Amino acid sequence: MTTQNLRGRTAIVTGGSRGIGLAIGQRLAEAGANVVLTSRDQESADAAAAQVNGNVLGVAAHVAEDDAARRCIETTLEKFGSIDILVNNAGTNPAFGPLIDQDHARFAKIFDVNLWGPLLWTSCAVKAGGLGERDGHSGVVVNTSSIGGLSSAPLMGMYNATKAALIHITKQLALELSPGVRVNAVCPGVVRTKLAEVLWKEHEEALAATMPLGRIGEPVDIAEAVTFLASDAASWITGQTLVIDGGQILGDAAGFRAGADG
Repeated sequence: MTTQNLRGRTAIVTGGSRGIGLAIGQRLAEAGANVVLTSRDQESADAAAAQVNGNVLGVAAHVAEDDAARRCIETTLEKFGSIDILVNNAGTNPAFGPLIDQDHARFAKIFDVNLWGPLLWTSCAVKAGGLGERDGHSGVVVNTSSIGGLSSAPLMGMYNATKAALIHITKQLALELSPGVRVNAVCPGVVRTKLAEVLWKEHEEALAATMPLGRIGEPVDIAEAVTFLASDAASWITGQTLVIDGGQILGDAAGFRAGADG
């Protein structure tokens, strides 16, 4: 039986100062990994690192800036000697609204952060020699996509386009980096985070009632899945997208429950 024991391995989590990213960092540290959490400013990165028990380092790095990515990769290698796990979690959505109302500035920002960022950090980690097979363990990349990348939704067209593209890039990288690096994606549904507040804050109870599992997600739900994919328990999984959404993508469960009740 394989386990989720990550002792001796080092993980970078981009966008790790709050929400899903912070929960992932906490869970990876609990599994024994050294963890580097990134945020746009050092104060936020340090505050996040202080919330996690273990060998944790906060690093200021804008996810879409080449020099910042390279500096973080170099810092991680200097401090911990390897990069075994890269979680491309940072994301943004400045383009909420109809597609035809978007401008190039918002288009460029959302694609830079949500798509170029994961590709940039993966490239830097691999080319620095820090991400690959080591001590019998594959290197691991986990990209945070979304169920929006698998469907359509009002006002979310631009965000969902970036997440759909990220799913494709996940598959492409899984082939290009095989066999030494496994690349997978997670697709969260509505999770209790600040980024997703517009999707749940004013109507959480009604939304939860439509879901097969009866609640919106918590950051730890995603963190558990990422830790599984990072571990040897997932050693024969690559190029896949794992949906973690309480069944939301299946559709409104309320009518099915009513039918079952009579």
